[in-house]
Amino acid sequence: MQCPKCHSLRNSVIDSRVTDSNRAVRRRRVCDECGYRFTTFERARASELMVVKKDGTREPFDRGKLKAGIWRACVKRKISEAEIDSMVNDLEEELAKAGEIDSGNIGKAVMLKLRDRDPVAYVRFASVYQEFDSPESFQEILETL
Repeated sequence: MQCPKCHSLRNSVIDSRVTDSNRAVRRRRVCDECGYRFTTFERARASELMVVKKDGTREPFDRGKLKAGIWRACVKRKISEAEIDSMVNDLEEELAKAGEIDSGNIGKAVMLKLRDRDPVAYVRFASVYQEFDSPESFQEILETL
């Protein structure tokens, strides 16, 4: 692991603990060169989940992209980081069973999670995911609530 401050590869683990409902390991490290302390997280990958995009291309599943999309929908809402992490964990577990999944199905799964948690975040996510182009589009999604 490279030190974020001096970029040395020599560091020591000073503390390890299981986190995120036993799905990850948090490690506190100290750089042997400059003494800078930093944290890393390790998460097991069950399998290489591939995402099939709208244009037919395939790319590896990116947990960070999923989390960022949910965060954008939840801006200024009363949803904690822990709740978002929990949603991402649940979605990742559901999706990992497939091996390969259409990006549209990922969007639908996110919408279902948000609909149950926060209607405003649900509408925000839906407006981007479904590419709303008129006020009527918003009205249609609101009627489903």
